[in-house]
Amino acid sequence: MHIGVIGATGTIGSRVVAEALERGHRVTAFSRDGARAAAGERRDGITWASLDLFDPAAVAAALPGLDVLISGYQPGNAAKDFTDTVTRSIADPTVYATAARSLLKALESRPRTRLIVIGGAGSLEVEPGVVHADSDEIVHRSLDGLGLPREYAAAVRGHRDALNVLRLSNRLWTYFSPAEEIFPGERTGRFRIGGDQQVLDSEGRSHISAEDAAVALVDEVESPRFVQRRFTIGY
Repeated sequence: MHIGVIGATGTIGSRVVAEALERGHRVTAFSRDGARAAAGERRDGITWASLDLFDPAAVAAALPGLDVLISGYQPGNAAKDFTDTVTRSIADPTVYATAARSLLKALESRPRTRLIVIGGAGSLEVEPGVVHADSDEIVHRSLDGLGLPREYAAAVRGHRDALNVLRLSNRLWTYFSPAEEIFPGERTGRFRIGGDQQVLDSEGRSHISAEDAAVALVDEVESPRFVQRRFTIGY
């Protein structure tokens, strides 16, 4: 298959690229500076390109030939400067919903192309009917545990709003909420899959490696289970 990856140099995006190539897929890797990324990394099966996610016409022009477009968009590049991404996300939490609208607009010209958006865990339910992002108390407790400023709650809700944008669309979208804690680690291929509620381990912890998140995403590319739905994973 031919997979497009927006945010291909990011923490999850770079691992999605590696996982897809390892499985024999073709990848078009999109970044803000495709030429620089291409100069720094050359592998068979991958083409690098620059792309302005917020230009629907530019995104539409990049879609022909792609079977699936995966968006791992974040303001800035958290893999290189996490603090900058946090600051940008707090400054404009509407950016995630804006990105979702741009992608959906682009897909009007290619309605059979699948879209997978890598979002946040804050839109997951902590119990039936109780969404993580809707409770200041729950969000602040989570952010404190992760060492993030409480102001980041605005970005958590921004991810939730992006999911709601997708839910109003009839495009072939999938929304991926990783576990609350996601980090570079080991590719085990062993994890549990959930829908709208957090997947917790025996100690009540929601966590996953970026490598296993990539496994789950490429699994979804190869064997779609969550079209027009959200899914999550955890150990």
